[in-house]
Amino acid sequence: MNQVTEQQGAGQVRQQPLAGIRVLDLSRVLAGPWCTQTMADLGAEVWKIEAPGQGDDTRTWLPPELDGESTYFMCTNRSKQSMAVDFKRPEGQALLRQLALQADVLVENYRLGALARFGLDYETLSALNPRLIYCSISGYGRTGPRASEPGYDFVIQAESGLMSITGDEQGDPMKLGVAITDLVTGMNAVQAVLAALFARERDGRGQFIDLALLDGAVSVLANIGTGYLAAGHHPERFGNGHPTVVPYQIMSTADGRFALAVGNDRQFAALCAALACTELATDERYRTNRARVLNRDTLIPRLESILATQTNAYWLEKIRAAGIPAGSVRSVPEALDAPEIAARGLIADTPDARHGNVRLMRSPLQLRGTPPRAPAAPPRLGEHTDYILRSVLNSSAEQIQAWRDAGVIA
Repeated sequence: MNQVTEQQGAGQVRQQPLAGIRVLDLSRVLAGPWCTQTMADLGAEVWKIEAPGQGDDTRTWLPPELDGESTYFMCTNRSKQSMAVDFKRPEGQALLRQLALQADVLVENYRLGALARFGLDYETLSALNPRLIYCSISGYGRTGPRASEPGYDFVIQAESGLMSITGDEQGDPMKLGVAITDLVTGMNAVQAVLAALFARERDGRGQFIDLALLDGAVSVLANIGTGYLAAGHHPERFGNGHPTVVPYQIMSTADGRFALAVGNDRQFAALCAALACTELATDERYRTNRARVLNRDTLIPRLESILATQTNAYWLEKIRAAGIPAGSVRSVPEALDAPEIAARGLIADTPDARHGNVRLMRSPLQLRGTPPRAPAAPPRLGEHTDYILRSVLNSSAEQIQAWRDAGVIA
């Protein structure tokens, strides 16, 4: 299932970047599965290990749902193989150690010390397979005073400072609409695993990767974080505005609102020309970005008084024609059904044994020479248990049935 290739040129065939890489996925919910899904997109064979019965927590996170199946689970488990194993049983632990011998990468997000009790920790598995890359994801890392605590995105958004800079100026701190700290950590995990695979090519050795949601969240404070570290600046919330670029916010028109992003003084002059208020471009209160930031309280009302004279569509056409970034505030359905998304091929009609077809996201990684695989439907719980045991461990039908009868697999 992992040997996905593309045809290019006169008979030349190129494999996907991670073809031949095997991933033992012991992660659940979002950060870890987001990492392993990306690896599956890039051609890796991902064995998603789930507990018999319920499986990944997100299988029960609904609505929304499709005929009783969680769309949350679907968003982060495409193109994987599901194996249901009870590794609280010694036989299940032994099975996973055998799989770890055949794996290149293991990704997990259990509480500190949990997998050590089952002989599935890095020290145990790396002694068996020195080439294994073991990626451990947690809320606060595997070291430090809070290493034993669970980590959830909502709490991490609050503790990282992200929530304090998000929301209306006079309103409450606000979280982002998706679990951004999980997603960022999942992306960081992909980068770390790929770097470790590259390092292994040089010296033949795997390694331990320790990723924390809090670390990833603090790192994406970016310019806001540096403003405090380097200059001691205490940031405020600006709602949809930008702390250091003006005008860079939602603007109101006669019949709606749109997002306007004026990134430099040249663009501001072009905006003023499009709005027929060229005097603002030479006004010392607004001529430079620094001046506009200091005088946003007078500039924004003046711009909106002009914008209020025409419709959203009118101003978007005029402003875009001037080369200034601007866009409608779309709903999620409007965004996903937009023609530019269709043109990029980001949505795939994916064959599914139960539903016929399911609309799923494709990977956004547009590698032209070795593109990501077309999505395969997210697996049902334990769908590939027998396949993995046969193809990876060469288990006999009798042995598989014995494990099933004993409740080790499902």
